[in-house]
Formats: sequence, C-alpha cells, structure tokens
Amino acid sequence: MKKWYAVVGDPIAQSMSPVMHDQWFKENTMDATYIPIHATAGSLEQTITSLRSLGCSGFNVTVPHKQGILPFLDEVDESATVMNAVNTVYQTEEGKLIGANTDGAGFVKSLEEFSDSVTGSVLLIGAGGAARGIAFALQSAGYGPLYFTNRTASRAAELAADMKDGHAISIEDAENRLGEFGLIVQTTSVGMNFAQEGIPLDPKNVASGAVVADIIYNPLETEFLQQAKQAGAKTMNGVGMFVHQGALAFEKWTGVYPDTKKMIDMITMKVGG
Repeated sequence: MKKWYAVVGDPIAQSMSPVMHDQWFKENTMDATYIPIHATAGSLEQTITSLRSLGCSGFNVTVPHKQGILPFLDEVDESATVMNAVNTVYQTEEGKLIGANTDGAGFVKSLEEFSDSVTGSVLLIGAGGAARGIAFALQSAGYGPLYFTNRTASRAAELAADMKDGHAISIEDAENRLGEFGLIVQTTSVGMNFAQEGIPLDPKNVASGAVVADIIYNPLETEFLQQAKQAGAKTMNGVGMFVHQGALAFEKWTGVYPDTKKMIDMITMKVGG
C-alpha cells in the first residue's frame, strides 16, 4: 500500500516540503507521496484526528502550530520535550503519534557546513518554536552564551530563563551591542515571502566577519541578510536548515538519511527561479 505523508501549517501554499520529500521518495524508489495541508489554529485538533484515522504515516508541522500541536499528540520525544515544540510527527506500529523536533539539529548541521569558525556569544532574534529548537541545539553543541531578543520582551525572558546560560535583552540593546556577537540568528517570519516586509532589527552594528543567519529560505536573501552583508557579515540563508531538518524527519519515517547536498542545490535553484 502506498504510504503518504504531509505538512500542516497556516499558511502552507509557500512550503517547499512536498517538492523535497517527493524527490527523496523518488530517489530512494519508495512508493510514497507527501501533501500540504492547511489548518488554522481552530481546526488543528480536527486535522490531527483526521491524519490519524486516515493512516498518515508521518507529518511535519510548521508555523504557527509547533507548540499548539502538543496537546493533540500521544507522546513527545526528548528533543520535543526539551524544546517544548514539535516539527515532526511519526506514528508507531500501535498507532501512537509521537512528536519530535528536528529544527535545531537541522540548523546546527547547516551552520557547521557553512562555517567551522563560529565563536563567541550568540544572539537569537525571536522567541517562538523555531528559536527554542535552535537555542537548545546550539547549547547542546557547545555554542554560547546565548542572548535572546524579541518584540515581546517577556517571551524572550521566558526563553532565556530556560537556558543554562541565557540572557534576554531588548531590541534596542541588541542593535547597540550587535558587534559583541559572533553568530546572529534571525528566527522570526519578518521578511518571508508571504509575511510582513522589513527587518526585525537594524544590523548596521554587526561585527565584520560575524555569521548572520536567517532561517527564512524564500526569498533566498532577505532584506535583513542584505543589510548584514553590506555591514561586513558572512550571511547564511535558511535553505540548509530547511533541507537538514527535513532529512532528519525523513530518516525518522523511513530509516534512510537522504542526499542533502543535491537537495540544497535543487531548492536554491527553484526558489531563486
């Protein structure tokens, strides 16, 4: 019987996940397909119930449901427990839905491919599920100390309090102190192709040679990355993270870790047009 997988989000039309996973199924001669599913916060529980009853073999969860999905799963693994967010769900033979998080590990893999010389303090912009996943993965990999800034200061403070060496600072302080950070990671939706335009903060004070990453992959270069590059930073878009988090999910579902290098090139070409 043909297996099927999905990605759940709001909005969802922009997702490249179906293209990516269907290509991997083809490359590995697997009889499976992957579909996008639009679900609002109000319909999320019903959507998960339907996925379970219709025999979905596994699915991804994207904005804004990475934390909202937690009550509707049977269990969450250690990664999702620590991060309090889920981006990957797999089903056991008994039919249980288990939540996991591959976002953080995917980001670290892409960062290590991009640069092996990242040192010093880290600033994360944003305090949602993606920021949490990346923060815990960076901490586990030995990066830090970690600083958090967010438009809603209380959310940055909450996330910082969950870290071993976490600190919350205001947007204004972050802009003034950008030169202190060896790695700056933009995790909000500001600049995404379907979201608001603009930048989350002014990167003009970034240190020359610092790595500035934006987890957005469409467009390939957000306005934030453009300005950071002009200020002398080394910039990294979200394609690598997107591909590696997907590959880790694919491995959980199938036991196979797919070809990520070829996929990064393919996604870059498709998004770049």
